[in-house]
Formats: sequence, structure tokens, C-alpha cells
Amino acid sequence: MSDFDAIDSLLASVGPQAELPDPATRRDLRERAHLSKAHLARVLGVSPSTVTGWESGRDPAGETRTKYAYLLDGLAAKLATEPGTPPAPEPHHQDTDDDGETLAVPPPCVLCGHPATRQVEGFPQHLTPADCHNPPPPSTPPAATPTPAPASATEQSPPPRPTGRPQSPARRPFREPSTPADLIHDTVQHTLAEHAGNMDTATAALLKKAIPDAMHLLDQTRKGARYDVIAHPWLPDILKKQTSRGADQIWEARPKWTRHDLPPGHHEITALDINGAYLSALKTHLPIGQLEHSSHPTHDRRRAGIHLITPPAWPHQHELPNPIGQRDEPGPLWITEPTLRLLLRLSGPPYNLCAPPQIHESYTSGATENLLEKFRIALKDARDTAIEQGDTVTLEYVKAMYSKFVSTMGESNYNRELYRPDWMHIIRSQAFANLWMKALKAHNEGLTVVRVMGTDELHVIGDWHRVFAEGRGVTEVKIKDTYTAGTDPTTDQ
Repeated sequence: MSDFDAIDSLLASVGPQAELPDPATRRDLRERAHLSKAHLARVLGVSPSTVTGWESGRDPAGETRTKYAYLLDGLAAKLATEPGTPPAPEPHHQDTDDDGETLAVPPPCVLCGHPATRQVEGFPQHLTPADCHNPPPPSTPPAATPTPAPASATEQSPPPRPTGRPQSPARRPFREPSTPADLIHDTVQHTLAEHAGNMDTATAALLKKAIPDAMHLLDQTRKGARYDVIAHPWLPDILKKQTSRGADQIWEARPKWTRHDLPPGHHEITALDINGAYLSALKTHLPIGQLEHSSHPTHDRRRAGIHLITPPAWPHQHELPNPIGQRDEPGPLWITEPTLRLLLRLSGPPYNLCAPPQIHESYTSGATENLLEKFRIALKDARDTAIEQGDTVTLEYVKAMYSKFVSTMGESNYNRELYRPDWMHIIRSQAFANLWMKALKAHNEGLTVVRVMGTDELHVIGDWHRVFAEGRGVTEVKIKDTYTAGTDPTTDQ
């Protein structure tokens, strides 16, 4: 592209935006043209949930808006040139597209295997040889038995009447993978083929499209789901950044703690790495709809969101980190659902480690712990298979999918399909809470907890093998480092 072409393209991008019909008309045009949301999404390079948003009132922008407007104008013109077209006859067989919408697909002719709209004695069949395509070759070659040739063309027998079950329909030339795991596998294989098997360049290409691929995977795993998720809800000011490069007011309770008083003696410390921390944290209580404000001092376990609390005092700082993390500023703070549930859990039996937090106000919505469960399982299964097969390309791709999915749900130029900063904070906090509970487990099993950092770093003294399983699975840990610390008792004499 020349410099002048680039300038023309830039000028076009800041010009008046293409006109779009109202959302109801958009949906009507698509349905009258017998197109599914998945079909439009593939053509326009977006996800089916984005098309749903456009047909519910959201508007695309930029080049995507221009393409969408062009498509809708074309559909309107095509449908307008076909007035009085009688409706298609009711099909005898129906299939569904990749978005769960019903597609009319006539059943196959029992003679040629191609779609036929007429039936003969209950069997789909073309009525004339001219309409009947060349029949497919039989799957098993017939026995080499000589048969007499017909005396003339006029003496040939008519096609035999069907006596068995109809044949299966001919395979569709393009079919979406049947499971989310197939989707991940096929994407990796296709990318490797595009890059002539070069693992480095294929991995780089997969990492670049990890976010849109993760959103497409989420769409696939959300098919038939019970809950209608609001992807771009109204948000309270506390979830909005105060400055362009600043942060919002949510405290995620990220642990950053080191034990300063070790037991006497010289100790070997093992730094354990918790596998797939963000992947495991996808199983958390997420608000489904728009957050609603309340000032109740009690917690409703059927809802989830963010809460303004006064945290309790933590008297165990010398042996375990504070569950709300290292916070120097006293007073109330906004925390997420996992942090609140962790504090409430620790304040009651069997732990009784602190007083319950004081809740001042909340922004919550009806919640479920299984909103991303199918998405999580698909990624976990792909990760497990990649580890078992030594497939580093798929392993890096899957890791990028779930880590970038979490990090871009807030305000991001890389993920415009889903704007849920409340989800982002909640999933991160769940990872921190999971790590904290592992530290508590180590402490209760007699290990000395030395350091707890971030989402996946736990340093302990003692025989950790009797507490944690070693491996690369998401329920296992691996050794990150070993080092020594403390004092040698002989040097103190």
C-alpha cells in the first residue's frame, strides 16, 4: 500500500459512519435470508455473540460496521427483488447450525444420496432420472458375478423400489468440530500446516489470536446454557479507572508475604509452583447480569459481586499472610466475592481465625459457580492432552487463551466482545484465595510456610510430598526452586 493509499484509508475511517437499520430489521433480514448468526459471524470475522449484541441494540464501529451495513443492504436488495416468492415447502428433516438455530435440510434421496423434497411410500426420492444425481459408489465392491447384458435400452428395469432404511445424508463439506477440544486441536493443526510445521512461527501466530479464539471457544461452550450473560452491562464508578493509566477502586487481595522469623536452625526451603492457577480460578461465583446496589450488612450466597467492607484484624501475621493481602491503608475497602467468602469462611468453624468482616454495601447480581465450567474443562482437557503428548505448541496456546481471557475482560483494546471488569477482578481474586487456602493446608499439616506470592508461588519448610502431589496437572504442584535459609546453631555458641 502506498503512502497516499494509507492516507485515503485513514480519511475514510474518520468519515461518516455507515447507516444501519434498527436491530429488529437486522434480525429480520438475517432470518428471512435463512442465515444463522454463526454464518454471519464467520463472514464478518466476529463471534456469534457479537451478532446477537448487534441484533439487540449494540452497534459495531469502524470497518466492521461498514461491512455489516453492506451485508444488510445486500440482503435487503436481494429480498426486495423476490416479491411473491412462495414459501419453501416444509422440510421432512431438520438440522441445526453451529449457533443452535434450525436449518431446513431436505433428507437424502435413497438412490443418489443428494437432497430430495419428495417421498415415495415414505422414502425420500427423486421422481425422474433427470433429477437424480449419479448415485454414490457402493462402500463394498460387489462380488464379481457375471450378469447378462440387457437386450436393449427399452428393456431395462426401472429403479428398484426402496425396501430398507434411507441412506445417511452425504457428508457436509465443512463442519465445525464436534467438541470444544476438537476446536482447539483443529486450530493448532491448521496453523501448523499454514506454517509448514514450523513450531516457533505457528506458536507465535496462535498467541496473537488467542483472545478471539478464546471468545469463540466460550461461545461454543455456552451453547444451550441456562443463563443469558450481559457482556457489556452498566458498571458503577468504582469499577471504572480513575485515570487513563490508573486503576479502579477494587482490591484483589493479591498475597505478597514473607515470614521473617524462621524457626532456629538451618533449613532447606522448597519453592512450589501451583499449576494452572488462573485456569482453576475460572471456577468461581460470577455475577450473571448487571450489578445492583444494596446496603445490607449480610451476605447473600445466591448472589456475587463486589463489596465494601471493614476487614477484621488478623492476629496470625507471623505464621500466615493476611487474607486481604498486604494493605497498609486502614479503613473500609472494596473487595471481590472470593475475598469476602474467604474471610467469612475463616471467621467460622472449624477455623475461627478471625472475626467476620463488616459489610457496608454491595453491588451484586444473581450468580453461579458453573458459568465458565465447560470453558474451563475444555481448556483443562486440551492442556492435559498436550502435556501427555509433549505438545508444547498446544500447551502455550491454551495457556495464552485462559490467561489473556482473564486479563482482557476489563478495559482492553484486544477484547471488545466481553467487558466485565467485575469478572476479571473476581477470577484473579479467586486465584489468590486458592493459593491462600493451599498455604493454610500446608500450615495445618505441619509445614512451615515461608513465603506466599501472587497466584502460584508457595515456599515451605518440611516434607511437602505428604501434603501436595507432584506433577504438572492443575491439582498438582511442581518444584520451582530450592534454597537454604536460617542460622546454623553451632555458629551461635
